Amino acid sequence: MAATPMFISVSAVRSTLTYQTLIQHLRTSLPSLTPDTFTSPHRQNYAVSPSSSLLLMPAWSSAPSLPYIGVKLVTCFPANSSSSLPGVHGSFVLFSSADGQTLATMDGTELTHWRTACVSALASQLLSSPHSETLLMVGAGYLAPHLINAHLTTRPGVNRVVIWNRKEEKARQLANKLEAEGRFEGVVFESCGCLDDVVEVADIVSCATSAAGVALVKGGKLKKGAHLDLVGSFTPAMAECDDEAIRRGRVFVDNEAALVEAGELVGAFERGVIARDEIAGSLVELIKGETVGRRNGDEITVFKSVGSAAVDLLCAQMVYEAYITKANEG
Repeated sequence: MAATPMFISVSAVRSTLTYQTLIQHLRTSLPSLTPDTFTSPHRQNYAVSPSSSLLLMPAWSSAPSLPYIGVKLVTCFPANSSSSLPGVHGSFVLFSSADGQTLATMDGTELTHWRTACVSALASQLLSSPHSETLLMVGAGYLAPHLINAHLTTRPGVNRVVIWNRKEEKARQLANKLEAEGRFEGVVFESCGCLDDVVEVADIVSCATSAAGVALVKGGKLKKGAHLDLVGSFTPAMAECDDEAIRRGRVFVDNEAALVEAGELVGAFERGVIARDEIAGSLVELIKGETVGRRNGDEITVFKSVGSAAVDLLCAQMVYEAYITKANEG
């Protein structure tokens, strides 16, 4: 019997996910994806204009625990920030890998926000100091509150969150909004005007911007023991930190695509700041214990993520199966 494709709205995605459960799902499931049962071709990135992109990210699995094909279609229009529109829009289509039927379409932008934030928080759980108290959020866009919530989930000792944005008013509004929500007792939310001053005291620095040209985070300002989380760049022309941050830190990536897509790394390789074989490891290697994470309290760690179709598919699986369960219960 043919399946009736479902449309899973933004509100439905939000109602089926929590940061804690998705982080745990990724930690448990990512290491189980093997070349024998899982395929994820290199994502296609097309320049629609000098500043805008179209990305296509397919993946499929024949494993009984993940019987799906998924394709995410994403547009990235950074200039939208000037008109108060999100810079990223996307749709995710889920198919059965058993018979090819379309199972669901869901909001790819919301899916991306959740999976990106949870990947960063999972990496922080493995790399940042367990004694972290101050989180600096660089950027106040649509992804920022997800990153803040996810990082606070894995580092409950954080009691101060500082938000910086090029437009300080936007950072202030987000800080006030999070303070008013009261989700995290004992956590103070504030904004700042001088990025360098807060970088010097932050235990975790999470960046989600479309920075190109002048890098925002200066490696010389990072304190000993800091963890730098880089989310925003996905082309060689983009970079959120300078070469000194890459030189001072032990660098980890979410997957190998970061080595050819992330401007912070591509530029550092070209300038001889770091060699490819000096990358300390991937997220899966960290989860499996195949590479050592933080080695001491003074070490600076850097995690660069560019996203992957594997994480998209695992996130979509969680949303779809939870949605089906709720529908059947109803």
